[in-house]
Amino acid sequence: MSKDLSNYRKSYEKQELLESNCPKNPIELFKNWFKKADESNSIEEANAMSIATIGKDGFPKTRIVLLKKLTNEGFVFYTNYTSEKGKAIAENNNICLSFFWPALEQQIIIKGVAEKLAENTSDNYFNSRPEGSKLGAWASNQSTVVASREELDKNLTMFKRNFEGKDIKRPPHWGGYLVKPHTIEFWQGRPNRMHDRIRYSLQKDFSWKLERLAP
Repeated sequence: MSKDLSNYRKSYEKQELLESNCPKNPIELFKNWFKKADESNSIEEANAMSIATIGKDGFPKTRIVLLKKLTNEGFVFYTNYTSEKGKAIAENNNICLSFFWPALEQQIIIKGVAEKLAENTSDNYFNSRPEGSKLGAWASNQSTVVASREELDKNLTMFKRNFEGKDIKRPPHWGGYLVKPHTIEFWQGRPNRMHDRIRYSLQKDFSWKLERLAP
């Protein structure tokens, strides 16, 4: 790569994050930020978030998944339980979620514990998905090596034929997780790299401790 990235600069000047504007519960602040991101014409998928896990090989890995629900308990997403991320969570369910909305100069970083959702909850969500997405959950043995794209297409065609005229039930290897946060950090870009960083930490009495971090 011939470009010199060391000279790339941007001054963050759109907003500020002050303690006086922070609610006691970080979920309320998340809802406020997410609403603005979701309404922004400059952000296509406000619910896209990275999820970092520690694999069996000892290495961290980050990938993008979609937030599908926010509750007072935490953050919900769905995946294949036998995928690389599913196996990593089974071994170590301490994970990190991260949202980055450049148009708003904002990040949110969530450390928490992932727990499987009840089967009926996963069933209800799976039943709401488009038919193609349902079939894809059956056809793709996620994270395994495949010989070719044609193999994937053949699998999809096979399951489409098998389920023709039938209800497509949720495969047992596919479902949801609830990530219960332990810390939630809100990052707002500011000029001169003096960014605002506010961290909420869950206490033993289930209250939240608010602290400002140096940028």
